[in-house]
Amino acid sequence: LVFALLAAVGAAALYLWAAVSFTYSSGERAGYVQKLSRKGWICKTWEGELALVNLPGAMPEIFHFSVRDDAVAKRIQQSVGKRVALSYEQHIGIPTTCFGDTQYFVVNIQLVE
Repeated sequence: LVFALLAAVGAAALYLWAAVSFTYSSGERAGYVQKLSRKGWICKTWEGELALVNLPGAMPEIFHFSVRDDAVAKRIQQSVGKRVALSYEQHIGIPTTCFGDTQYFVVNIQLVE
């Protein structure tokens, strides 16, 4: 019984490690950061919204993202309201929101001129 319990915990830990470590997809999205906040009761995560605007006057599409790195979050906070390009990685299958509320984790930001 103890061996089966340890095997189940080990399998769950291996799955969690694989879901967080391996990237399903990556890319960039450009737009205006309209929100970035640190939220959560126990697991504090940075969550944000990027407004993707194609044409002036058109309704923006909202891209929801998470940030794990505090340094990247600080750079995003400094660029709120400016046009930026966010580089992200998508991680599918993360079983808990302790790592972020979304599948999209921003890893870098660049100002767009």
